[in-house]
Amino acid sequence: MVNLPRRADRRKQMEAQLPALLKATFTSDWTGPFDGRELNRHVLDQLGVALFPWQIASDNPWWSRPLKLGEIGCTLSHLACWQHAADTGDEPFILILEDDAVLAPDFLSHLLARLAQLTAKDKAFDLLYLGRFPLEADEPYVSGVVHPGYSHCTFGYLLTRPALTEVLATGLEQSVVPVDEFLPSLYIDHPRQDLRARFPRQLRALALDPPLVRQLPKDEAGSDTEDSPFVDWQ
Repeated sequence: MVNLPRRADRRKQMEAQLPALLKATFTSDWTGPFDGRELNRHVLDQLGVALFPWQIASDNPWWSRPLKLGEIGCTLSHLACWQHAADTGDEPFILILEDDAVLAPDFLSHLLARLAQLTAKDKAFDLLYLGRFPLEADEPYVSGVVHPGYSHCTFGYLLTRPALTEVLATGLEQSVVPVDEFLPSLYIDHPRQDLRARFPRQLRALALDPPLVRQLPKDEAGSDTEDSPFVDWQ
């Protein structure tokens, strides 16, 4: 199963990339709270969504400012994909691609080969990054695969079906944080103590190195997340 948190205006480009054998679902087909331009406190209250107390005193510029509405919409889009996959499918792996993802040539054959290699090892992973932005050092695992350190970006990753249960059980909708920070908190001891306490380490993560998915440059794809306003309520 493939679930894609994405903008409708990039659907055709993504459809052209996706191998025909993959069954895809597009969030652009859904009515959901995924567009930060349409989010406000009233909408989130109606949905029963609550925000994590994100802004802290920190030298890290991402932590010392409020959440952006686009970050909230992005997290809710990923959350909707996880819930949809849990409710509607039985495939062993769920692939999540954002709208600015670019797949490597022969993507599916390379991915299947990697999965065959990794699933030969009992319970090797819950989360598999196909592309990301590393922030801290990785550790070797097998050729072409690493244990990821602290990483950002969620434009391409894979979850196992049992992992869906775990990520949904965290109650992310009641403590929304950027999904870039949420996933690392589940596989490392997050450098923020408050995130580490709220979302403790519980998943086994691996990452492909070199990656199978890259991200379009921001000057080409833009960023609905970064170009959105900050939350302006307490």
